[in-house]
Amino acid sequence: MRVTADAVRALLTSDDPSARLVLHEGTLRVLGEGELRSPDYAGALEVAGRDELRDRLGGREPSAAECERIAAGLDVEISNQGG
Repeated sequence: MRVTADAVRALLTSDDPSARLVLHEGTLRVLGEGELRSPDYAGALEVAGRDELRDRLGGREPSAAECERIAAGLDVEISNQGG
């Protein structure tokens, strides 16, 4: 599963401050902490947190190219974790 710029934007624009981008059963999802703790998502691989990404960006809105670069970096992180 490849992380897309759309997935990055979905995470960054989530209204839930606990939102996480996770890989679960081959699908990327944006989930809040409560959903992530649900048995339905047992074994999900946490890729990135909303606030973590916002901090990396210094609170500014990323360009389309930045979203692509972030997505590519997250792909590398998934590969390094064996996802």
